[in-house]
Amino acid sequence: MPSDMSVTRDEILNVLRRRGPQGVTELAEATGVTPVSIRHHLSSLQAEGLVTSQDVHSAVGRPRLHYSLTQTAVERFPTKYLRFTDRLLDEMKTALPAPVIEKLFSAMAQDIASGHANKLEGKPLDEKLTTLVAVLGEEGFMAEWNKVGELYELTEYNCPYFVIGQRHPEVCTIDQTLISRMLERRVEKSTCLLNGDQRCVFVIQNADAAVAKDTL
Repeated sequence: MPSDMSVTRDEILNVLRRRGPQGVTELAEATGVTPVSIRHHLSSLQAEGLVTSQDVHSAVGRPRLHYSLTQTAVERFPTKYLRFTDRLLDEMKTALPAPVIEKLFSAMAQDIASGHANKLEGKPLDEKLTTLVAVLGEEGFMAEWNKVGELYELTEYNCPYFVIGQRHPEVCTIDQTLISRMLERRVEKSTCLLNGDQRCVFVIQNADAAVAKDTL
């Protein structure tokens, strides 16, 4: 059963979603909670990256803080993106042959990799992997890398495509292609979330086994 604190925080987020930026007084009136408590909840929500604030100037008096949702908070609300994406992929797979679908996903990964190519130029593999983990984080993956003997492993603990991937496993090629393109090395997936494993693990060849881009 949710606590009173979590219920109040959800109410604050719902008010900001419905009404847009609000001050402490407006939020207190809308939720029936004291301004002191509202400020406490807002501090917690800001610390979690769900709420942001800005000064709003009026004709008289001092500027007032107005609070609004961050993009992270907006994405917590129910959407139809998954249903839309699922239908879109169904239509694409009906209209296009499988090799064309594969090329589309490969092109998406290549486009992401190209956008970060300047960050990797001339860097050793360790630094490339660190940059790659940051890029994967921007794409919604929680990842880390480590060295195992002469090989490198990159582990993804979640997959932003997991729900879609259950019906359209082709999307699984996006992150593997992205990793290969950014590191310019062959990559093999040893475990996969879609197969029931706890994580996705990619095995990356060491520097001595680098291969040309056009052979990936």
